[in-house]
Amino acid sequence: MKARPMPTFRFSSLTRLAALMLSVAAMTSPALHAAEIARETFDDTGFESIFDGKTLDGWHVSTKTGHSRASKNTTGGKWVVEDGAITGSQDIPANGGIIITDKQYGDFEVVLKMKNDYGPDSGLFLRSTEDGKAWQYMIDYHNGGNVAGIYGEGLGGKPHLRNYDFLDAVTKIKTKDAPVAAPVSAEEWPEFWKHGEWNELRARIEGNPPTITTWINGVKFMKWTETELRHPDKGGIALQVHGGGNFVDQYVRYKDIKVKVLK
Repeated sequence: MKARPMPTFRFSSLTRLAALMLSVAAMTSPALHAAEIARETFDDTGFESIFDGKTLDGWHVSTKTGHSRASKNTTGGKWVVEDGAITGSQDIPANGGIIITDKQYGDFEVVLKMKNDYGPDSGLFLRSTEDGKAWQYMIDYHNGGNVAGIYGEGLGGKPHLRNYDFLDAVTKIKTKDAPVAAPVSAEEWPEFWKHGEWNELRARIEGNPPTITTWINGVKFMKWTETELRHPDKGGIALQVHGGGNFVDQYVRYKDIKVKVLK
């Protein structure tokens, strides 16, 4: 029997087939599904702004933390308002500090937007004292750091909870074991987190010993309940520039800061 000729494909057909396969791969790629990650819907009634976008009224700089040792606790870093955001940096190499609300809060939820340079170590302090003891929403925005973990600042370093770490770039993370599993995978992270844009950070603290919950862009990252009474019922809300190193030319930026008192 005479052999039948092999079918032939035109180049354009192969090109269309390859394009179709790439399209299917893209649609199934985890990184492109970040927008589909379950995000919570929040009741934003009852929130009030605690930053007017123009001045630091209602806030003051504390020089009493260990992060201000480089200035012998005479200054607490540099804090100004630029482009509608509280902008902080070290004022001299290795010298940071906190800017803290004049008002104290007990049970509350706080939400803000953040657009920090990748490098400085920062934090959102809940129930902070003037010397910086607080329950910290971690904003360690640097290699080896983490955003949305929970840390006992000045409280013996406990808890220290995080479910992922940055690797050698802001686009790379490694998930890790924690009481709450990381809700975003390493593949999804580059699409979920928008470096150079405003990301929303949210924290809630209730009771004493407290239960603390953290979110990024509407996605819950951590929830933890303390078992010991070891910090006051109330304190300020503070933003931090970490001491050490030389970060005088790198900045942390926070805006649209709102608080809802829970009781």
